[in-house]
Amino acid sequence: GVTEEDALATIRAALDSPIPYIDTAALYGDGESERRVGLVLRERGGLPENAFLQTKQGRNPKNADYSGETVKRRMERSLELLGVDRIEVVYLHDQEWTTFEQAMAPGGPIDVLQQFRDQGVIGHLGVAGGPIPVQIQYIETGLFDAVIHHNRYTLLNRSAEPLIDAAVARGMAVLNAAPYGSGMLVKGPDAYPRYAYQRASAEMIDRVRRFAGIAERHGVPLPAVALQISTRDPRMTATIVGMSRPERIAETIRYLTTPIPEALWDE
Repeated sequence: GVTEEDALATIRAALDSPIPYIDTAALYGDGESERRVGLVLRERGGLPENAFLQTKQGRNPKNADYSGETVKRRMERSLELLGVDRIEVVYLHDQEWTTFEQAMAPGGPIDVLQQFRDQGVIGHLGVAGGPIPVQIQYIETGLFDAVIHHNRYTLLNRSAEPLIDAAVARGMAVLNAAPYGSGMLVKGPDAYPRYAYQRASAEMIDRVRRFAGIAERHGVPLPAVALQISTRDPRMTATIVGMSRPERIAETIRYLTTPIPEALWDE
């Protein structure tokens, strides 16, 4: 839970920073995230020229309906909440909640998003989800320009490798979300013994402690290592980090720009 005051301050700080990139989704707070982003964009007279905005469309969380009609209504709601008439990239979101056949059917979610793109309302289509085999199935259609994977390319988990390589081979944008594994790699295993929103195993907690020891020996904060393992990878177009307070913007930029010796990566 983030107060509206903190949320708006964070969005303002992001737009004023060197990373004015906003990633949201219709699912986040079932529209509340988009509404808050929209409040700040209206303050600014629209999306600033140097800023980037993307959102995601999928199921209705109230009843898990993932039909084309649901996606159409939620896309229209997103435009209204955000106060824009065009969004550069829109992602099919958490497609593991439907089937490939239903998503690809005439009048289905992908067909609906393609219609918005053909009308110029969407610039590019992406796919954003979890299970890697499901993600690969979608990008192999050739219909998508970008892919988001989360919690699967971090210091603790590299299972997204096949997806990343397949997307890069197709010339797609690849966005790596949640490099901190939902928080343990920035807060530490004692303060937050969870990975990808689940209780972390003893083996995983031990690995984090070992990584922290390596980072400490080289005089580098562990969160900087966790962030830069993604940002230093030339295959990644962007890295998505969740931020809940305005001071997190400056903190993240510090982690991003912390010099890390090659010896640390070798170790």
